[in-house]
Amino acid sequence: MSKKIIIWFRNDLRSHDHQPLHQAVQLNAQIIPIYCFDPRTFGQTNCGFPKTGAFRAKFLLESLIDLRHKLKTLGSNLIIRQGFPELIIPELALDIQATDVYFHGEATSEEIKVETDLINNLTKIGVKSVSFWGHSLYNPEDLPFQISNLPELFTSFRKEVEKSSIVNPPLPTPAQLPPIDNLEVGEIPTLGELGFEPAIADPRTIIKFTGGETSGLERLDYYFWQSDLIRTYKETRNGMLGEDYSSKFSPWLALGCLSPRYIYAQVKKYEQERTANDSTYWLIFELLWRDYFRFIATKHGDRLFKRSGLQGINLPWSEDGGQFGLWQTGQTGFPLIDANMQELAATGFMSNRGRQNVASFLTKNMGINWQMGAKWFESMLIDYDVCSNWGNWNYAAGVGNDARGFRYFNILKQSQDYDPDGKYVKHWLPALKLVPSRKVHSPWTLLDVELERSQINIGKDYPKPILDLDRSVKVNEQAYNSACGIGKNAHKRENLRR
Repeated sequence: MSKKIIIWFRNDLRSHDHQPLHQAVQLNAQIIPIYCFDPRTFGQTNCGFPKTGAFRAKFLLESLIDLRHKLKTLGSNLIIRQGFPELIIPELALDIQATDVYFHGEATSEEIKVETDLINNLTKIGVKSVSFWGHSLYNPEDLPFQISNLPELFTSFRKEVEKSSIVNPPLPTPAQLPPIDNLEVGEIPTLGELGFEPAIADPRTIIKFTGGETSGLERLDYYFWQSDLIRTYKETRNGMLGEDYSSKFSPWLALGCLSPRYIYAQVKKYEQERTANDSTYWLIFELLWRDYFRFIATKHGDRLFKRSGLQGINLPWSEDGGQFGLWQTGQTGFPLIDANMQELAATGFMSNRGRQNVASFLTKNMGINWQMGAKWFESMLIDYDVCSNWGNWNYAAGVGNDARGFRYFNILKQSQDYDPDGKYVKHWLPALKLVPSRKVHSPWTLLDVELERSQINIGKDYPKPILDLDRSVKVNEQAYNSACGIGKNAHKRENLRR
């Protein structure tokens, strides 16, 4: 074997459709797979939240256990190290006389800095490094425009790529890998060794996410082929309660246990063998959104993370920690918001519909700095993806590139539209379980006799509303219009009724 190639695994914890691994196999190289537990990943944000919370840490450990098992079945193994990759990998390269290091590149500054430092350190010792793009349906070279000319509107991006670009087929899993000889592989740490308390499942949890390529492929097989649920995805995707209202692929996509190109290929296979309809298209549509956020992050860099957002709108955001804490813990007095935030705290997951509502409430009703919400999601979400998370929060706050003025979610209407019987809020807020369905989303309107029948004391068993919805929207709209230089009568507020 003329080449000895280190494969640095990051957010690509799979064996299928893995270009660095595939290319090393094609070269008949000796292959050394490695994963580094970077202490920076387990540090704190400047808001004091853990950058990686217990739910995602558990999913990560499960994914690494599964990847190691998969590599072993192929004849190899996964080396585990703890420390800075830009230091550990060059040391390993020197020790084993590696010729190359292959890895999937990332799109945002913290990750890119690690890559740059690694490449520089490898160059100093004469080791070649090769970065691959592998987290999206399309590679940059597949696009009908340069990244610098990426459309600022998603619809324009979608129409152009659908018309002019082709999704490449996923690469196969290697049939066999060369063994790792005489190398200490290292142990995968436990949650406790990473500083986390043992994860205890909340009895209200409906779907259990298990990390790893194996579980991700099983979920796809179930959602597509065993249950035909993809057939009605568009109709059910706005649900909030249950295991099957949406694909739930996002945790496996976030850590790269599932390749988006593999999902795309399976959709196309399903369309050929069973049916093609709006729902099968809509799942691809959501993957395109994921692509778009990654390309936008690549184009705009750190603007994505700035308080003024991609549009550069300097809003007078509040950073009231006490008020933010009520949102964090689901104590706002608005059941739809509280149920979603308590689900997030208990499981590390929340529906897409829920995410849109809680983000709108934090920014358009409470007027609190959207960055605090984005960092809380970063800490809590099992499916945290840096580009999608920060792109979506930009949009929700009205400071994103594709934002369209002061758009907000009418929380009470959203509650009635997407949880008309109150089943979701009663599931997560047991204090409301006896409240009549017609008033479960506005428990502060209960009459004395209804309070008695519902066995609830508003202000004690469940909090009073922390704000007036209409008044808070008007105040924050005025601040938004002022920051944007919009005249009093020149801007019509759009009340989202989706």
